[in-house]
Amino acid sequence: MIKLIRTNSKNPDFINLVKNLDAFLKITDGDEHEFYNQYNNIDVIKYTVVAFINEKPVGCGALKAFDTDRIEIKRMYTEKVARGKGVASKILNELENWSKELQYKSCILETGVNQTEAIGLYKKNNYHLISNYGQYTNVKNSLCFEKHLL
Repeated sequence: MIKLIRTNSKNPDFINLVKNLDAFLKITDGDEHEFYNQYNNIDVIKYTVVAFINEKPVGCGALKAFDTDRIEIKRMYTEKVARGKGVASKILNELENWSKELQYKSCILETGVNQTEAIGLYKKNNYHLISNYGQYTNVKNSLCFEKHLL
């Protein structure tokens, strides 16, 4: 059974999962890792979700305000042993619900073109491709997505 908790970026389970995410991204992003990494500081993130299976932390995601109407989904990660079990979709859904409670109109996010599992996750959860925004505007290896919240 997957259990979710809402917390913040000081949560030790979230911090450890983000370390694992960064190690994974360092490999998949290659030379571009440092560029992306500069925009992923968790100190500025107030809202995080951690997923557990059998009391073990297996996934995370976070929210970061972007503007008055949009909130950005950040730091999505699922441990390899928990992939394919619906963990990421549950985290994403919880982040969307939290975004609605915070009265945002849409969620936006960026992922890399090489993150095929992430791209599939976002498409499966009704995110649509948008023009790259902010620091990702002219980055060819970035894909940006948005989902309007009801």
